[in-house]
Amino acid sequence: MLRAFTARRIAAAAAYGGGGITVLGGVTFGLVVVEAKLARKIIQGTPSGAPPVADGLYGAWLPGAPLSFAMLGDSTAAGLGVHTPDETPAALLANGLASIAGRPVRLTNVAVSGSRSEMLAGQVEQALQVRPDVAVIMIGANDVTGRVPAAESVRHLGTAVERLHAAGCEVVVGTCPDLGSVKPVMQPLRWFAQRASRQLAAAQTIAVVERGGRSVSLGDLLGREFAADPREMFSADRYHPSARGYAAAAMAVLPSMAASLGLDPDHEDAAPAGGGVLPVYLAAAEAAERPGTEVVGTRVEGRERGRRGRWAALLRRTSGQPLDDAGMRESAPGAA
Repeated sequence: MLRAFTARRIAAAAAYGGGGITVLGGVTFGLVVVEAKLARKIIQGTPSGAPPVADGLYGAWLPGAPLSFAMLGDSTAAGLGVHTPDETPAALLANGLASIAGRPVRLTNVAVSGSRSEMLAGQVEQALQVRPDVAVIMIGANDVTGRVPAAESVRHLGTAVERLHAAGCEVVVGTCPDLGSVKPVMQPLRWFAQRASRQLAAAQTIAVVERGGRSVSLGDLLGREFAADPREMFSADRYHPSARGYAAAAMAVLPSMAASLGLDPDHEDAAPAGGGVLPVYLAAAEAAERPGTEVVGTRVEGRERGRRGRWAALLRRTSGQPLDDAGMRESAPGAA
């Protein structure tokens, strides 16, 4: 319940222009800085260079006009940590969406490694040039590590969702991942990182749903799998996901993308998760604790809002689509 009220407070501050709410206090932050320096010494093999370029047309042989899909966000959205374009989350999502839709998908990835939420404004400008039918945003980790006030982060994200939605684009946001799952991060930093990540994720969900988008909780990127086999689920730097880790994240996001476009393949299953239908701030807090949970606005007795705000449904979707079909992309990287 405390996280729900904190998320509501952050979202309210974002809506009214506040920027001073931070998750970590001064003394705590000093401790985090020390622990973070130790964590950086432990991390080896940090990826260098740019992520693979996966832009292009997927499922070119399929009938119909291509769907336009834009990917926005930080290094996770860009696919830093893998070696080939087809291993990036954007390519995995484009492949999966083409299979579900039965029509081609043109991918434009404007995500930039190191981005904080404030950089979404420029990315939205780029994305709108291709008139996207659907956009996926993955953002938040750099805001947490950069100690950006949560309300400020959420305000930038909310504006991005609003602009995309106003242009007729469906928006799905993969909320801030749980930085407490990064293995070189030690206690007590791990606990603080987890707390900050989940509070930001919950506040992001409120802002996204209020503006007509859908959120998917990435949490610790399907935590049981990561906990059971962290070496396989993280890349060489032990911070960014591996190809297998990105596939797990994409598997969580793909069904929500399809649902946002009104696609209803036979293999898709949506079931109420947790509390089912709740005020959005309570749904957001619950989703932050349950990786893979979608939160989307809904109606109760024909009304979008109740006494405690916007109504939202928590859903657990499953996708039977293989996300590692490297043969789907027709165009070379960078193709128009």
